[in-house]
Amino acid sequence: MDVLNAMRVFVAIVDVGSLTGAADSLDRSQPSVVRSLASLEKHLGTRLLARTTRRMSLTTEGRDFLARSRQILADVAEAEGAVSRQDAELRGVLRLTAPVQFGQQHVAPIVSRFLATYPELEVDLLLLDRNIDLVEEGIDLALRIGPLPDSNLVAVPVGTVRRIICAAPSLLARLKKPTSPAELASLPCIRITNLTRPGTWPYRDKNRDRTVQVQGRFQCNQVGAGLAACLAGVGFGQFLSYQVRDLIARGELQPVLEAFEVAPLPVSLVYAGGRLASARQRALVQFMKEALSESEVL
Repeated sequence: MDVLNAMRVFVAIVDVGSLTGAADSLDRSQPSVVRSLASLEKHLGTRLLARTTRRMSLTTEGRDFLARSRQILADVAEAEGAVSRQDAELRGVLRLTAPVQFGQQHVAPIVSRFLATYPELEVDLLLLDRNIDLVEEGIDLALRIGPLPDSNLVAVPVGTVRRIICAAPSLLARLKKPTSPAELASLPCIRITNLTRPGTWPYRDKNRDRTVQVQGRFQCNQVGAGLAACLAGVGFGQFLSYQVRDLIARGELQPVLEAFEVAPLPVSLVYAGGRLASARQRALVQFMKEALSESEVL
């Protein structure tokens, strides 16, 4: 069987989300697409897609094969371009994901410069305050903040960010400034509910990592709203350094309990593909790495 062609069909099915859609995008009949998938699964000796009458989903083996198929097809396309002398300029679409506020403030401007440098490329920027599966969602590059789980993804470190507890001057004028993180348990605090443990704030005391359970009258699911409440003096907040850097510099927020800060969080560029990543993907990784490494925000 033509394994390379079957890979193209399989990737198209996943990208479009249906056999009919894949057939339309490939200008083939639906039965031929079904046969191609069945032949590929038989050739591999495993099921790639779990199919019901309502939906399809990747199996564990299918997810791994999808990543490898994308790598191989990208490598083939790059080799064909080199042979036909069409690789002088990078072309195509790149999908990039990043946290919402960091993406708005720092990633989007870098992407604008990247597009100016590579006029034949397009970028689809997806801003989310949650991690998504890069392979399943067809993401070329992700900016991740925090420790990374073990995986077959490539991680490129670009810096670190601190976790800072801060408050508005108006709040500190009304309340006694805390001298220990334990005091926060009885003080008004702002909780961001899209975090893993929204009411539990980490700190470090006497070389040991500890936590304090905080309470408060205001909670929300977005950092921007939490920052607004903190600026209004509603309560103490714990934010990442890039989120409050300018506000602290202008005196609109004041850091507290700095001696109790935990270790900084790593910031990484994460992608699938390794040595088989496409040329445009490698170009984006290198551009983002250099831009973030030279910035003062990390």
